Amino acid sequence: MNATCTPGERITELCKTYSVSRETLAERSGLSIELIRRIEEEGYIPDLAPLLKLSRALGVRLGTLLDDHEELGPVITLQGRAGEVSRFITGLPGQPGETEGHQGLTFKAMAADKGGRHMEPFIVDIESSAEQDKSSHEGEEFIYVLSGKIHIDYGKDSYDLETGDSIYYDSIVPHRVLAGGLSSAKILAVIYTPA
Repeated sequence: MNATCTPGERITELCKTYSVSRETLAERSGLSIELIRRIEEEGYIPDLAPLLKLSRALGVRLGTLLDDHEELGPVITLQGRAGEVSRFITGLPGQPGETEGHQGLTFKAMAADKGGRHMEPFIVDIESSAEQDKSSHEGEEFIYVLSGKIHIDYGKDSYDLETGDSIYYDSIVPHRVLAGGLSSAKILAVIYTPA
């Protein structure tokens, strides 16, 4: 699978390989056919919850949709190089250098090459204007605030965290992470999904 593919291109390739129709994928994942079409044909990148559902429906790890090179040993990401291999911004793709159409969450993979992984560590830049709906998926998440402030809606509760704060929660509870003020924020997010 080409490492420069978008998640939608990888989904299309996997569906062809496994002879899975869009209708079957929608049924297995619980997502709408229209959302899957947008991901495959328009390059739309949703938040992680739909991508996790699609990876489950296809029988692959989330990393397979994002970027896999299958390194069996340890993977080291040197300072300043996070996301050079795998990076995506939720929403519709804009022109190079533009983020219009995106929701303002930029994910930079920290271990894109690690084969067989069950955790997905990301450095996430959250723009102050970022908007997203609550989502839920299997697994657990750990977030550490690297800079700025964040606001987390988790079920019926809300939490405000600052630089140096962290939170660990079950991802099955509907949740979302937003910038907590007028400035952008940066977090380390580690997402665990059971095998």
